[in-house]
Amino acid sequence: MTQTPFKEQITFLYTADLARTSHFYETVLELPLVLDQGSCHIYRVSGGAYLGFCERTGTKPEGVIITFVADDVDGWAKHLRNREVTLEKDPAYNPAYGIYHCFFRDPNGYLLEIQRFENPAWGHSR
Repeated sequence: MTQTPFKEQITFLYTADLARTSHFYETVLELPLVLDQGSCHIYRVSGGAYLGFCERTGTKPEGVIITFVADDVDGWAKHLRNREVTLEKDPAYNPAYGIYHCFFRDPNGYLLEIQRFENPAWGHSR
């Protein structure tokens, strides 16, 4: 089975101060804010490449999440399982962010996510 290609790529990073981070990326680097999810802001870097910053206070950040945007999250989950990849989180809807997603790890231990935006603001803001 050949999977459909990924449409976009987002790298999510954690920040203890979303306001300060947003000011830097919007004012200094002049990246356009394409989606404000409250505790996460997603910025376009170029084409289909994005940076997302999620505020996490009181906890130590535990790395990055590399996110691939695709329409067929379930198809990708099946594709991964067929290749003996263990999912860390089965496909599920996350109402806090308006996404349908799953998680798994690459051979280096990096957390990877495949997600589909259910929030119509994502399609209109790009």
